[in-house]
Amino acid sequence: MENYKIKKAADILYNSRINLKRIKELPKECIPKSLEEAYAIQDELTKRYLSTNQKTSLIGKKIGCTNKAAQIQINVKESFFGNMFSDNISKSNSIIYSYKYFNPFVEPEFSFVMKNELDFSKAPYNADEVYKFISAVLPSIELVDSRYEDWTSIGVNNLIADNAVHAHWVFGTEISNLNLFNFNNHSVDFFINEKLIEKGNSNNVMGNPISSLTWLINKLALKRKNLPKNYYVSTGTCTRAIPISKGDNITADFGNLGKVSFIYK
Repeated sequence: MENYKIKKAADILYNSRINLKRIKELPKECIPKSLEEAYAIQDELTKRYLSTNQKTSLIGKKIGCTNKAAQIQINVKESFFGNMFSDNISKSNSIIYSYKYFNPFVEPEFSFVMKNELDFSKAPYNADEVYKFISAVLPSIELVDSRYEDWTSIGVNNLIADNAVHAHWVFGTEISNLNLFNFNNHSVDFFINEKLIEKGNSNNVMGNPISSLTWLINKLALKRKNLPKNYYVSTGTCTRAIPISKGDNITADFGNLGKVSFIYK
């Protein structure tokens, strides 16, 4: 895809995000036909967002569709990743205002903080190697939302271009002792208005959220990119993506890792 078409697609998605107006689809000539084109549009969208908002910065990555239930929901067959920005995050127990979003879903996710930057030239890494580069784990909830009117049928390339449908990230308290947790089997209970909606598990995230992080690091290495020190990575949902409504009180209980909550007002 020519560069001007990539920029045109990014501008359309950016304006949709800023003006809170959904689109049915991108113009035919701007629809990404490959993962390479999709990530090129995402990169351009990220540049556009950062250049027009001097108060924000990149703080991490999100990984999407790391389990079959989530993939089935939006008719994709693979995981993907996007960017997280400093002006789209909130501490636990915050209020998140509904007017900023179209039709969000929420996902309880294990998030990690990178201790050091891995050298992409030494990839591929395995999970044991990546484990040593994690400084902390924290409970989190990702809000996902799309600029497309029907994002269940738009296809993975379009979702990637739309910054992997990332909308907001709510985070709990960091814990540096990773040995306290069995990431192969760690339960997560998800509540809306104090009612248990779904029970999830860390093993829904590519078998283990560290496997998800490893997948991301190796994917980025193919692009000759690293995860910088102190970057956050939200590793993918432990459940299906769960719809929310205005007025809902949302809580994800990660057991000994802690809880993370917010009110959707």
